[in-house]
Amino acid sequence: MTGPVLTFLGETKLELGPTGDPAPDRNWRAATDEDGIAWLVLDVHGSRTNTVSDAVIRELADHVDRLERESPKAVVIRSAKLSGFAAGADISGFSDMAESGAADMLRQGHEVLDRIAGLDCPTIAVVHGAALGAGFELALACDHRILIDGGSFGFPEVQLGLHPGLGGTFRLPALIDSVEAMTLMLTGKSAHTQKARKLGIADTVTEERHVAAAVRALAEGGAPDRQTGVKARALALKPARQVAARKMRAETAKKAAPDHYPAPYALIDMWEEHGGDAKTMQRAEIESFAHLLDTGTALNLIRVFFLRQSLREAGRGDSGVDRVHVIGAGAMGADIAAWSAIKGKIVTLEDVDTAPLGAAVAAAQRTCDDAHLSSAETRDALDRLMPDPKGYGAARADLVIEAGPEDPEIKRKIYSGLASRTKADVILATNTSSLRLTDLAASAPDASRFAGLHLFNPVPKMQLVEVVSHADTSSDVTDRLAAFCGEIGRLPATVADAPGFLVNRALTPYLMEAMLLMDEGVAKEDIDRAALRFGMPMGPVTLADQVGLDICLHVADSLGAEIDKPMAEVPSWLRDKVAKGETGKKAGKGFYDWPDGGPETGDDGPAQDLIDRLILTMLDACVECLRAGVAKDAEQIDGAMIFATGFAPFRGGPMQYAKARGASAVRDRLTALAGQHGPRFEPDAGWSDLE
Repeated sequence: MTGPVLTFLGETKLELGPTGDPAPDRNWRAATDEDGIAWLVLDVHGSRTNTVSDAVIRELADHVDRLERESPKAVVIRSAKLSGFAAGADISGFSDMAESGAADMLRQGHEVLDRIAGLDCPTIAVVHGAALGAGFELALACDHRILIDGGSFGFPEVQLGLHPGLGGTFRLPALIDSVEAMTLMLTGKSAHTQKARKLGIADTVTEERHVAAAVRALAEGGAPDRQTGVKARALALKPARQVAARKMRAETAKKAAPDHYPAPYALIDMWEEHGGDAKTMQRAEIESFAHLLDTGTALNLIRVFFLRQSLREAGRGDSGVDRVHVIGAGAMGADIAAWSAIKGKIVTLEDVDTAPLGAAVAAAQRTCDDAHLSSAETRDALDRLMPDPKGYGAARADLVIEAGPEDPEIKRKIYSGLASRTKADVILATNTSSLRLTDLAASAPDASRFAGLHLFNPVPKMQLVEVVSHADTSSDVTDRLAAFCGEIGRLPATVADAPGFLVNRALTPYLMEAMLLMDEGVAKEDIDRAALRFGMPMGPVTLADQVGLDICLHVADSLGAEIDKPMAEVPSWLRDKVAKGETGKKAGKGFYDWPDGGPETGDDGPAQDLIDRLILTMLDACVECLRAGVAKDAEQIDGAMIFATGFAPFRGGPMQYAKARGASAVRDRLTALAGQHGPRFEPDAGWSDLE
């Protein structure tokens, strides 16, 4: 052969013949090696990541036509992208699918994958990185799967209000234990290297340099023998599936109500009814996927996917931040330092007390474990994290993050000593959650290089970061801080300096309304269940315990003193609980006794009045933030509230929920609540702009 050489991950090389030269609009490369093995290499044009689109499937059909004529010794499908095998379907095409007939388009895709499965030679998927969704289904259509060490398989469709739609619902249960297969599809979790091998998804796990040998072995018929066990034979019968399906529904109901998230229940119903017959399961999958694609849940969750993409795009770029100095080794400062080190930054952590520094290093080790870092990755991360009781690291830092107590005088004292020990171009960011930057900026070495970087607790899990600018903050500083967020794997929302910024401004009235409801005699469990029934990930009483009642009280007091609109008055008993040290989960006791806090799940049919009192206070604050220019647009508000508070994703965010319910209807409901419960419910003037 002659032609360009394609190298995978710097090791496996394949020389492409003339027919393999890709045209600019082509997504596949093709070649046949000296052993007579045909290679199809997915390389989606103009993208860093492979996705499976209608164009990819149509071009694949052309290659299958040729392979059916040529009958090679074997066919290998793999990716040319360093990012991985394939990230799933091209979600941007879902709206076109719905408009042009999703079921017909799905049938065309199924036909192509069925033809791959029916080729009369061994077919082998070589997977590095992640094979997700439709990418996983493409791999499942092959006879064998070689997994490069560190790779994974997964079906995240449930996170979009869908289930697999290109054969996954019947091919995966036919390959591995069907209950394990259903669990992967119902949870959206990935099977990484060891689990993929244990479950039997991967025939072989190897390193890149051994791929060619592994391919030749499978092409020669060296696949492992798959035995059908007693459990598999039993689950081929409907009575056994009915028993398993009941358990699946019960487990699913603990996390998702069927009217909120219909997809997992549709999948269980299909498997229970058709799990013993691949052909009928295939037909049911196509019709069910097409139906789900048009539901409000899927439309909103697909919208949430693009909200995430928009926030992520705001974090693109080079921050120029290599060295970070964190001041304050409390829970937040320690987590910020550890996470920054895990993500590759050189971090020094300063505190006036050495005891928290030692605790921070121990906590960093746990964070590495929770992040599934290898021993080498953990070692490197901990090497980048340096306790610095004297604060020497400030002199070389590109970014100083102040994570001291929420006391303006303490923060001003910290800032006053920085000018003499930092670089002239250093960025100073405060992690305050409630204090106005305008009131702190005068004490900063350079107000133009001072901003807010509000990360949420717990830092390793919370995706959103508010990048807060005051009137004098340089736009370059804001852009660099947003890029820094992207570099540490977080979603930046750039907001203006205002009481509570965006998230706490919206969340605090919600939490305080829950306190007032308890003061009125409503059981805390009923309040939490009302929020859960609406779709929140936890109730406001449980959330207050998680955040810390002392912090909730401090934010409520700070916000109440700053904003013009009244909030629910802080009950005196809340101050008493904080004074007694009953501050929530961290103290072992708050509103609930921990670790067994929170209400039992269940649907007690909470009154709509209870839900509205909680949720509409949050919506009204969001509208105020939009009107006042705290947030740039409704989409940013929705993304921030979903990724910082878990606001019911299937509703698309608070602004989307208001739109669906009707802005005038929500305004009228707020007016009615104001008449019943007081001026804190008076609708913001911004509602008129949304009608």
